[in-house]
Amino acid sequence: MTRKLFGTDGVRGVAGGLLTAELALGLAQAATRKTGVKRPQVLIVRDTRESGEMLQAAVAAGVSAAGGDALLGGVLPTPAAPLLIGRYGFDLAVVLSASHNPFQDNGIKFFAGDGYKLSDESELEIERDLERTETQVPLAQIGQVRDLRGAGEDYLRELHSHFAELDLSGLDVLLDCANGATHRVAPEIFRRLGAKVTVIADQPDGRNINAGCGSTHVEQLGVRVREGGHQVGFAFDGDGDRVLAVDRAGVVVDGDELMALAALHLRERERLNGGGVVVTVMTNYGFHSAMKQAGVEVAITQVGDRYVLEEMRALGWVLGGEQSGHIIDMSFNRTGDGIAGALLTLEALAGRDLTERDAMQKLPQRLVNIRVRERGALESATEVNEAVSVAGKALEGRGRVLVRPSGTEPLVRVMVEAPTQDETDEVCGRLAALVELELG
Repeated sequence: MTRKLFGTDGVRGVAGGLLTAELALGLAQAATRKTGVKRPQVLIVRDTRESGEMLQAAVAAGVSAAGGDALLGGVLPTPAAPLLIGRYGFDLAVVLSASHNPFQDNGIKFFAGDGYKLSDESELEIERDLERTETQVPLAQIGQVRDLRGAGEDYLRELHSHFAELDLSGLDVLLDCANGATHRVAPEIFRRLGAKVTVIADQPDGRNINAGCGSTHVEQLGVRVREGGHQVGFAFDGDGDRVLAVDRAGVVVDGDELMALAALHLRERERLNGGGVVVTVMTNYGFHSAMKQAGVEVAITQVGDRYVLEEMRALGWVLGGEQSGHIIDMSFNRTGDGIAGALLTLEALAGRDLTERDAMQKLPQRLVNIRVRERGALESATEVNEAVSVAGKALEGRGRVLVRPSGTEPLVRVMVEAPTQDETDEVCGRLAALVELELG
């Protein structure tokens, strides 16, 4: 049996469509039963989508009906969940968010009692358990639902403790909170560390999450940083597990550059346990060149922060992430943490301006997403795959070509890196046109 509901980051879909209250209740029941604990304590947190309260109620009911106690943490970034698991010893955490997707979508993802996201095998077991017809629990075993007060402050305390030596006095920073889960905690931790903070996209209304803002629309932050005379800007996504940066000139600094900065910084501080970094196939060729020159080993996984984390755990390494802005520093958290990633960047800069970054030299890159009828059709698209092979061989040693289906949407992603922008654009445009012709 293959997974039908779970994608690369939980169950995600249109709220009220694929993601109904009934499904949320069933998933929560199954996941709660799977803990194997007599009366499991289950944390529930969510982002700012208008469907969040509905799904929170359904999940809480499912937890309670399965004999667990549901603790409602309210609106918090996804990375708060594993930290709160560690602080309180919860047996399970449920995060309600569709990350960078528009407000119509929502999602359900689970963290186990060890603070890590559930494995593929565990998610498959939950799907199997949904088919159970016997779900009754004796009245005496029905769990409680109650608020977890102070959860946001607990998350801030963990951040402040880890970055206690980081002094941001005099730093003028602009934060884009995507009208999402970071809109309260991100500005607060920067202020506590001494920064002068200006915030945009911090007025969520349930429908404006990620709407023209956040890490998927970081260009507007670049304009605001440059025009406002700010020293640096950071953009988070809707659930706060990603971050991208902007320097004072308005130039976007992606996850590859942030990881390169972090890798060299942690190695210098003798905190890069294992001596390597885990990245995905999307990571820029320039990152690999820089790490090779610096003597830092690099491991590569398929796209998805869960796969990065699995490889980090297998290798015993502490740093990994994605170009999209997932930065995982296992010395602090067990998932991508956008706020922590921003603070780690400033720690690595050690007072230098972000325009002075020199950890890597990016190759020109172009990424095109093509909507297709069926993302699985790429595997049998002979003409497309032959063209990709030819283009890849032509760029061998100078750049690379990557064509892959999205893990969550009916898209095929065409990515090309080459020594010049003209060559990059030409190769990418040619392959994208072929994908659209054959599969669109």
